[in-house]
Parts: sequence; C-alpha cells; structure tokens
Amino acid sequence: MSDAGVTQWRALPTTIAPEELAPWCSRIPVPVAVTGATGFVGSHLLEALLDGGVRPRLLVRDPSRLPERAWLQAEVVRGSLNDRDAVAGLVTGCGSLIHVAGLVRGVRAAQFDRANRVGTESLVSAMREHAPAARLVHLSSLAAVGPSADPMGRRPDDPPNPVSIYGRSKLAGETAVRGHGGSWVILRPPAIYGPRDTDILQFFRLAARGVVLIPAGERFLTVAFVADMVRAVLAALAGAGDGQALNLGEPVPRTLRTMVGVLAKTGGVAARCVSVPPFLARVTGLVGDLLQSFGMRGVAMTTDKAREMVARHWSARTENSLMALGLPGFVPFETGARATWAWYRDRGWVPRAKIRPLHVPESDRG
Repeated sequence: MSDAGVTQWRALPTTIAPEELAPWCSRIPVPVAVTGATGFVGSHLLEALLDGGVRPRLLVRDPSRLPERAWLQAEVVRGSLNDRDAVAGLVTGCGSLIHVAGLVRGVRAAQFDRANRVGTESLVSAMREHAPAARLVHLSSLAAVGPSADPMGRRPDDPPNPVSIYGRSKLAGETAVRGHGGSWVILRPPAIYGPRDTDILQFFRLAARGVVLIPAGERFLTVAFVADMVRAVLAALAGAGDGQALNLGEPVPRTLRTMVGVLAKTGGVAARCVSVPPFLARVTGLVGDLLQSFGMRGVAMTTDKAREMVARHWSARTENSLMALGLPGFVPFETGARATWAWYRDRGWVPRAKIRPLHVPESDRG
C-alpha cells in the first residue's frame, strides 16, 4: 500500500450524480434496512438511496421528520432500537442493513451505553435470528479509537484508546458488530460537516462573527464532507471492505488553525483564531451538562465533548481505507466549506457577509 499523499486523488463534487449512484445501488443486496434516516448523515443517505432507485426500509421514532417522498418510495417501520418488535420488523428478510443511528451527545454514561452499545447489540441479535445472511454496515466514529499521538493520524488497526464516554460506547458497538457472524463493515468517520449539520455549524457562526476560539496548542484534524460519508456507505453496502474497520476522511490532516483560515477564505469573512486554555473548555462543558440536565438537548458542549475537544490529534490515516472502498477521491475542504456556507446562508443559519477575506500567513497553512 502507498503512503499518504502519494496517491493522486480526484476532487469529487459535493453532490452525487445519478451516474455515480447507479453502480453502487445496482449491487446493494435488497431490501436494505436503515437506522438513523432522519439524522444529519442518515437524511443524505436516504436521499441517495431514493435517487438511486432503491426502496429502503426505515426504522424511525418520529415519521413526521421524514421527507414527503420517503412515504412514497420507502417502507417505514415506526419504533426505536429499544423496541424488539420494531427491530425484528426492520431486519426480517433484509439483504443488507446500514446502522447510522446513535447518540452523539449526553451527560450520563448509561445514556450512551443504551443507545450505542445496547442498541447495536439488539440489531445484531435480530439479524442473527431474522436475516443471518444480510450484510451489516455500521457507522462508528473516530472517537471509538481515540485521538492520535502522531499528527498524521491513527491507522485502522491501531489499538483503540477512546478518551470519552461516547467513544467507549461506540467501541462497544463495534465489538457487537464484529460478533455478527455474517458479512460486516465498520466505517469510522472523523468530524463530518456539510448542509444540515448543526455541530460544525458553530465554527461557521464563530467565523462569521470574526473570532474562532480554539484550544491552545497545535492540533491536527481530519474532516469529511457528508457526501463522502454517503459514498463510503454505498460502496460498503455494495460489497467493498468486507470484514474491515475503515477510517474515513481526507487523506492528509490539517492543523485546526489552517482549517479556520480556509473557513474564513471560502466564506468571504475576516476571522482570526484565539487560543484558549483547555480548562475553559472543561468549564463550558460543565455548564452544558447542567443545561442538558434541565432538558436543553441541543447544547453543543458537554463535559464529554470538552474531553474530546482538548485531546490531540483528531486525525486518521485514511488512504488505504479509501482504496479498500474503491473510492477515487474526496471532497476537498475548500470545496465542501464553500458549499456549506452557501447552504447555511440560504437558510439564514449564518449571516451573509461581504467582508474581504483575511490573509492567511504562509506559516499557518499547514
């Protein structure tokens, strides 16, 4: 296998054209069952499946969150991963299953464990009973293996060392998938951004205001545009990467400061980074925990997220994984950020600005 940066990757578009979808969708074992179709990544995956002519079977707690076309082109199973009958109805007779659903933010370990470990175990158990030959594609997280001491990132086969409750619960979910007994693939995305996302949105809003707070110290980061996540899932559903845990994201990590510079340039705004000591992130996390305990589920920063934020480096070696999936390239951050700015602005999520972009010094460009 080649080293990172040697392979000549193509710059892929931010939307997946029908001719790109067709080869994958024609090879997906059907029926294909999907969890998490109303979430950020899941909603994009659902659109791709429908555009590719696939009729998915969806497990959803709140069907009102589905787009109208899903009612015409998909089979809807109402319920959650805690509902044994609903899970059985989802997987019975399916040819493949993509497990996207999971809890990203919470306060108590039991919340993460119930959603990310127990929920995955219930799916695997139901598949053994009702669809033993089905292919399982599990969307995990880079948090399951933890940050990297090497700026260039973790390899897929590095020993896991999660630093957060969330990461440990995702690793436990991976363990359940490995015990599936049939065909499986584990995909580990890094920070995902793109239209509809509400987490990385906070960085866009800070950039629009002119100041982005970042933890002190150099931090390398791997990111992935949401369309590339969909490409990876479809490739795995179509048969690539069997029996492997694969890292996703851009092949070459960048420093967080460099990425803020790109964010400012593509958004046409003047923004500067302000380094803050890690303890401030931890204090903000404690405040977020308190707000969550009062029922404010949309709080971005919790103690668990602060623990991840101050760690370094959240980077991954992805080249061999992209090759295993047969992916010819990725959406560069410059392209993805520009498309994301446009989507946010069209919907009023971030203000429109006509400020000259801030010059990024050569020393800060990674």
